[in-house]
Amino acid sequence: MAYQYRFRAAASTAALAVGLIAMPAAAQSAANPAPVQPPVAVDDVPAATATGVGQSGVGNAGVSQTAAAQTGGGNVDEIVVTAQKRSNSLQNVPIVVTAINRQLLQDTGVKDIKDLAILTPGLLVTSTSNEGSTTARIRGVGTVGDNPGLESSVGIVIDGVYRSRNGVGFGDLGDVDRIEVLKGPQGTLFGKSATAGVINILTAPPEFTFGASADLTGGNYGAIGGAAQVTGPIVTDKLAASLYFADRQRDGYFNVNTGPGPRTATEDTNRNFYTVRGQLLFTPSDDFKLRIIADHSHRNETCCIAVITRASQAPGANLANNLVAALGGNDGNPATPYNRNAYANRPDGQRINDSGISAQFDWNVGPGTLTSISAYRDWKNTAGFDADFSTADIDYLPSDDSNSSQFRTFSQEVRYAGTAGKLDYLVGAFFADEKLRQNTSVLVGSQFTPYLSLLFSSLVEGKPDATFLQTGLTFPFVRGVNFAAGSGSVDRYRQRDDTYALFSDDTLHITDQLSLNVGVRYTLDDKKLNAVSNNIGNGAGCGAANAAFGILNGVNPAAAAQLAAVNGTLCLPFLSPGYNNFINNQTREENVPSGTAKLAYRLNRELLLYASYARGYKAGGFNLDRVECTVGTAGCAPGSAAVVTPILNTGFAKETNDSYEIGEKATLFDRKVLLNATAFYQKYQGFQLNTFTGLVFVVTSVPQVISKGVDADFVWLASKAFSVQGGVTYADTRYDLNDGQLATLQAQTGYLGGEHSRVSLAPLWSASLSGTYSVEVGNNYVARLNLGAKYSSGYNTGSDLDPGKYQSGYVVANGRVAFGPKDGRFSAEIWAENLLNTNYQQVAFNSGFQNVPTNATGVLDAFLGAPRTFGGTLRVKY
Repeated sequence: MAYQYRFRAAASTAALAVGLIAMPAAAQSAANPAPVQPPVAVDDVPAATATGVGQSGVGNAGVSQTAAAQTGGGNVDEIVVTAQKRSNSLQNVPIVVTAINRQLLQDTGVKDIKDLAILTPGLLVTSTSNEGSTTARIRGVGTVGDNPGLESSVGIVIDGVYRSRNGVGFGDLGDVDRIEVLKGPQGTLFGKSATAGVINILTAPPEFTFGASADLTGGNYGAIGGAAQVTGPIVTDKLAASLYFADRQRDGYFNVNTGPGPRTATEDTNRNFYTVRGQLLFTPSDDFKLRIIADHSHRNETCCIAVITRASQAPGANLANNLVAALGGNDGNPATPYNRNAYANRPDGQRINDSGISAQFDWNVGPGTLTSISAYRDWKNTAGFDADFSTADIDYLPSDDSNSSQFRTFSQEVRYAGTAGKLDYLVGAFFADEKLRQNTSVLVGSQFTPYLSLLFSSLVEGKPDATFLQTGLTFPFVRGVNFAAGSGSVDRYRQRDDTYALFSDDTLHITDQLSLNVGVRYTLDDKKLNAVSNNIGNGAGCGAANAAFGILNGVNPAAAAQLAAVNGTLCLPFLSPGYNNFINNQTREENVPSGTAKLAYRLNRELLLYASYARGYKAGGFNLDRVECTVGTAGCAPGSAAVVTPILNTGFAKETNDSYEIGEKATLFDRKVLLNATAFYQKYQGFQLNTFTGLVFVVTSVPQVISKGVDADFVWLASKAFSVQGGVTYADTRYDLNDGQLATLQAQTGYLGGEHSRVSLAPLWSASLSGTYSVEVGNNYVARLNLGAKYSSGYNTGSDLDPGKYQSGYVVANGRVAFGPKDGRFSAEIWAENLLNTNYQQVAFNSGFQNVPTNATGVLDAFLGAPRTFGGTLRVKY
C-alpha cells in the first residue's frame, strides 16, 4: 500500500509538473513558432584542437559526449570531461579518467556507485552490515566503511558537492549525464582525503525544450519500480526546471531462520526506497548561469545479513560454535553459503534519509569566470543487526537511534578561472563544516550468560553446565556472575570537523605542443570530538567476574591461568565498567600542503604524452569505538576496579600518497579509437587500516603501502551501430614493512600476513568490457544489444588477511536488449544483472562468539555479492 501511495503521488507530481511546464511552453509556441534556443552554457567547449593541450572553460556541468558520439557515430576526441574543473576533451587531460555517458549507464543498468564497478577497471565497491558502510576502492586502495570516523580514500562528488563518506554517496543517482572515475590523488581540485581517486557524478541539468520521460521495471525477487522526469522552460526562456522521481522495491535475496525471535522478517537484503530531485536553471544572459538542486531520498530496508562460510578448523576450537548450536542457533552449512540461508533472531533494519540543496553560479566577469558552489546536506542512517549471526540470543545492536550515524555538512567553494596569454589559471577557496553524530549500543541477549557458562564450565570442569557462572565457580565457591538481558553499552560520539583550503591549478602552454600544469592546495583541518559512554547495568557482570577471577587466582593459579585466555570475554569492551560515566574530549589540527605537477607533450593530433607527480593527503581522525588497554599502561584512563580501562587517545594520524605516473593518450583510426595507458607508482605513508578484531574496530596507521602497475582504457566507435568500451588495470598493492613494523601490526590488529603481503580487497588484475550493437528492424524501428562484463583476479577480503577470507577470481556480466522506434519515443527492454549467476563474497569476517580462539582457523561469516537478477523495463519519452 505504501508503494502504491508513493507511485500515485509521483504520477500526480509528474502530471502537475507537465502542466506547469507545458502551458507556458505552448503559449510561447503560439506566440513564436520558432523553438526557443537556450543560451550557450559558459562551460561548453569545442572538440579537441590539433595541437592544444588544454581549452579554457569553467564550471562543473560540462557537456557530455555529442549525440553522435553517444550512439557510436562520432569521434572519440569529442568525449568531454571536467576532471580539471574545466570542460576539456578527454584526450587532452593528463589524468587517468574512465568516462561513462548516459546511454551506456542506461544500457548497463547503473543506478548507484556499486553498479558502476562493472564499467570501471580497478574500481571495487563493497558493503557490509548496512549500505551506509559502502566502500569504494581504486587500484586496491580504499577505506573500510564501518567506522564513520575514517574519511574515504575515494572521494565522491555529485554536481560539484563532495559527499563526506562513500556510504553517504550511495543511493539512486537519478538522471545522470555522465560519470567520470579519476584515478590517483585528486585532492588539489577535489579536496582532502581523495588519496586514491574521485568518482565525479554529473546529473542532467534542466533543458529549455520541453521533455518528459518515464520508465517502469519489473523483475525476479518481486522487483518493481519506476521513475519519471519532466523538464522544460518556465514562463520565460531564461528559466528552466526539471523534476525527477524514482521509487523501487524488491524482495530479499536471503531466507532467514529467526529462531524464537523477536525478529519476524524471514527475508533479508531487500530494496525499498524512493528519491526525488528538483532543479532550476536560470540564465538571464550569456554571461551568467545559476543552477539550484534540491533532493531527498528515503530507504527503509531489511539489510544486511551474513552467512557462515567456514566452520572452525582448529583441533578442539569448535567448542564455541557447537555451544551456539546447543542454544538453538544453528548457523547452517558452511559448505553451501550460496544457498543464502541465514540465521538471526534479531532484526537488522536500515533506515536512511538523505537530503540536500546546492546552488552553483558561473559568472563571466573580467577576463575569466567566477564559480561559486554552496551546499548543505543532511544524511542519517539508523541500523542495527544480530551481532552473533545466529538464532541464539547472545548479543545484538538494536535497530533504533541508539545505533545511528548522521552527517550534517555545509560547504562553500569559490573559484575563478580564465586565460591570460599562454596561461590557463584557476584559483579558489573551500570551506566545509561537518557535524558527525554517532550513537553505538551493543546489548547482550537472554542467552549470553548461559553461553559463557557452557563455555567456561567445559574448559574448567570438562563438562557443560549452563548455570556455571550463576551458581558458583569451583575454586572456591564464588557466586552471582550474571549478565542481565538487555545490559550493555551506550556510547555517544559528537565530532565537528572544520576544513579550510586555498588552491590553485594553472597550465602554462610553453609551446603549441608542450604544457606544464602545476597545482597546489593548502588545507587546514580542525577536528573536535566529544565521547560520552555508559553501560546499562553499570557493567555489573564484568565487575563480578573480575572479583571471581581475582579470588580464583589467589586459590588456584593453574585454573586461573587456564581461564586467562578467555577471561576477556567476560569483560568485553561493551561490558566494561571502565566506561561507566566515561567522558573523553579530544582535538587534533592538521595544516598540510599538497599538490601536483604534470608535463604534457602533444606529439601530434593523435598522440599526447605526459608525466605527473601528485601528493595526496587524507586527514587523520579518531577511532569511534571502545578500544581498551590494561590498567597502568601509558595512554589509558586512570586505574579503577576494572581490569581493563579505556584508551584516552583514540586518534590516528594523516595518510599521504606520493604518486608518479607516465602515460599516453592516443586517438587512432581516423579518431574512432581511443587508447590510453598509464604506468603508476604510489607510495602511501601512514596508511589508515581499519581492522575488525572480532570485538571492535581498531584503526592502525601502517607505516607504508606501495601500489604500482598499469591502467589502460580504450573506446572504439566502430560505427553508428557498434561501439565498445573497456580497460585493464594491473595494480600490485602491498604492505612494505620491516620486521619490527610487522610485529607491531600483528600485535595491534591480529594481522596474519607477511611484510610484503598484498592488502585486502586489492585484486592484482581487473578488466572490464562493454559492447553495444544496434540493428535496424524495418524502416522505423531499432534493436539495441548491450553486453558488459568485469573480471577481478583473486584477493583477500579480510583486513587481517586470514587465508579463509580469500576470494578466487571471478567474472560478473550484465546484458540488456532494447527494442523501439528510431525516434526513441518508447522502448521495451529485457535485462539480466550477474547474468552468469557468479558466486562471490564481498567481505568475510571473524564470527562473533563462535571462535575460541579467534584466529586463522576460527569460524568465518561473509557478506555475499548479489545473485542473478533479471526483468523487463518499459520506457517512454516525449
